[in-house]
Amino acid sequence: MRNPAEVRRLANRYAAQLKQCCPHNPTSYSIARIVHAHMITSGFNPRGHILHRLIDVYCKSSDLVSGHHLFDEIPHPDVVARTTLIAAHSSTGNHNLAREIFIGTPLGIRDTVCYNAMITGYSRNNDGFGAIELFRDMLRTNIRPDNFTFTSVLGALALIVEEEKHCQQMHCAVVKSGTGFVTSILNALMSVYVKCSSSPLVSSSSLMTVARKLFDEMTSRDELSWTTMIAGYVRNGDLDAARQILDGMTEKLVVAWNAMISGYVHHGFFLEALEMFRKMYLLGIQWDEFTYTSVLSACANAGFFKHGKQVHAYILRTEASPSLDFSLSVNNALVTLYWKCGKVDGARQVFNQMPVKDLVSWNAILSGYVNAGRIDEAKSFFKKMPERNLLTWTVMISGLAQNGFCEEALKLFNRMKLEGFEPCDYAFAGAIISCAWLAALEHGRQLHGQLVQLGFDSSLSAGNALITMYAKCGVVEDAHCVFLTMPYVDSVSWNAMIAALGQHGRGAQALELFELMLKEDILPDRITFLTVISACNHAGLVEQGYRYFKSMSRIYGICPDEDHYARMIDLLCRAGKFSEAKDIIETMPVEPNAPIWEALLAGCRIHGNMDLGIQAADRLFELVPQHDGTYVLLSNMYATAGRWDDVAKVRKLMRDMGVKKEPGCSWIEVENKVHVFLVDDLMHPEVQAVYNYLDELGLKMRKLGYIPDTKFVLHDMESEQKEYILSTHSEKLAVGFGLLKLPLGATVRVFKNLRICGDCHNSFKFMSKVVDREIVVRDGKRFHHFKNGECSCGNYW
Repeated sequence: MRNPAEVRRLANRYAAQLKQCCPHNPTSYSIARIVHAHMITSGFNPRGHILHRLIDVYCKSSDLVSGHHLFDEIPHPDVVARTTLIAAHSSTGNHNLAREIFIGTPLGIRDTVCYNAMITGYSRNNDGFGAIELFRDMLRTNIRPDNFTFTSVLGALALIVEEEKHCQQMHCAVVKSGTGFVTSILNALMSVYVKCSSSPLVSSSSLMTVARKLFDEMTSRDELSWTTMIAGYVRNGDLDAARQILDGMTEKLVVAWNAMISGYVHHGFFLEALEMFRKMYLLGIQWDEFTYTSVLSACANAGFFKHGKQVHAYILRTEASPSLDFSLSVNNALVTLYWKCGKVDGARQVFNQMPVKDLVSWNAILSGYVNAGRIDEAKSFFKKMPERNLLTWTVMISGLAQNGFCEEALKLFNRMKLEGFEPCDYAFAGAIISCAWLAALEHGRQLHGQLVQLGFDSSLSAGNALITMYAKCGVVEDAHCVFLTMPYVDSVSWNAMIAALGQHGRGAQALELFELMLKEDILPDRITFLTVISACNHAGLVEQGYRYFKSMSRIYGICPDEDHYARMIDLLCRAGKFSEAKDIIETMPVEPNAPIWEALLAGCRIHGNMDLGIQAADRLFELVPQHDGTYVLLSNMYATAGRWDDVAKVRKLMRDMGVKKEPGCSWIEVENKVHVFLVDDLMHPEVQAVYNYLDELGLKMRKLGYIPDTKFVLHDMESEQKEYILSTHSEKLAVGFGLLKLPLGATVRVFKNLRICGDCHNSFKFMSKVVDREIVVRDGKRFHHFKNGECSCGNYW
């Protein structure tokens, strides 16, 4: 039994030893454990401040088990011990246990520090409402809040604030408490006003005015004060006000400069960001990893590869031993710079040399391969990834869809769900676009239903994908319905809808929608004019198309590129206006490319302009000698004119050049299964029934006046043989199968890889009248809606 003097001596010695222990230092933590072990072996029973100090050291050193063990041994733990554990559990994310300890703390011993620890815990757990309610409880029990209380509760309020009155109520509480002069509290209050200014329920300018008034009246400002105001103005898009604040700074605070540079990058002012970067150097402000990542992002998004490479070289020269955190963030930015500037191999080299990688690094390389269209490498890299998140799957699904691997994209989408990932709206958009290219209407409709169930029906990216999907699957009415019900549309939405109407032969409606777009003050872009000119082309609206083409540069300052010229040439040539087409070709600012000459050749084939067509074909043979379309168009033009010797020459040339004609095929979806038919098909298990049905149908069609147009058989043979060949075209077989298998009255939707032939087009008009059903055919150029003996194209195609 020790005497009181010896106990005091030991207590003072242990207290002095523990006082030297810094909780964030592993060595000191080990010393604390040794001191505690010595207490146990010597029989010393720690109490009071020594026990509190031990619990504090264990908790702050992330050894909550030992801290909790000591706490549990106390018969009646006081508020200090309880508060220590509340703060420790909150900081490690164990909010429920922290709350349990707080609720178990008797009201009579709770103090300001205890409430502060719990309010901070709610804030760290992103539970702003819980923090505010606890603050109210604190006031109801007459416990006086201190500076830390207001700083914590204001931080919690910033997480949830949406109405100005909430800012004002807390502002009043601060003023009444007499703490309205404390810098940390004013910073937190400014942050509340700044965060609330982003709410759609308030006027951002008025709240930023209040925040600015608080800032201007501060007697003492710190780094957070300046950064809060600059970031607030940046968030609200007022970069001039943010710059005014920065220019008024007397201190050279790198955090404030970083916020300004980041703001410029976020809003697309890349040159201004680079100028700020340069100015920092001239003023002697040290760049850090946040500066580098922002400026590299500016270079990546603006395509300033040389500038970005110079920054990379400077980093290598000046950062001899960077920290892992520095290396990770900067290297991730460098990887993004290289792949966005088309240097995927350079990005991979940076990636391979990274001392530490995270999922952002892996996703960046995957995005680079996908963006470059290097899908095989993307698939290989995807398989090697040590972990995947939602972004990984979305990038891969979208990349497969955009590069024509649509079936793989849908399989990956399903695999993603099987592995426990819930798709986001962007993943759905990739899957829906895949359905569009595959013409898988029912699958697309199922995905639409899932979108609605998951609450993504208001998504802009998913909505735009749905417009395209329904349009490409032949249901333009549903595409229009999606467009009209979208809560928000952008230029992509308008472009998709204009293109949909144009492809379905509704040129007048497409132009009306374009005019409405202009009235909505949405500026057209290059894609808009491509869709508008195409719509005019499909509907034969030559004068309107020419007027819109001219307005590109004259009104909107958009220089037409080769695609615009190709669409315009196609529009003129289809209408037989070869003189105007030649004038445009001769005055083009660049040398005409293959699509220009192909459009000219296609027009010549339609109108039998042999001399000009041959000139166009000669140019195509020089530019794209392996393209089968040139040989087919020229051969067809000769065949139409009965020049069979020339047809034979073209076909021989084709064989000599090793060029093979793409075989025509058509497909139709019946009961969630896609059925494919080729010309003169004998492989489909039910093709004989289709032939028999078409023979029966043909008799009824002839009674209405249908006569097979044998001029579309581009071979020198007898008339009966020509009629037989016409009857075996793939689109006829697919339509016949649909009429046999689909429910009565259901629309038949068939898709073909090549342009529909003239006889098939004519026969479907008669067919739609005989069976009294709508037949929709999408060929390689456009949609044809056959109904009651008429076609939506008006025979202009």
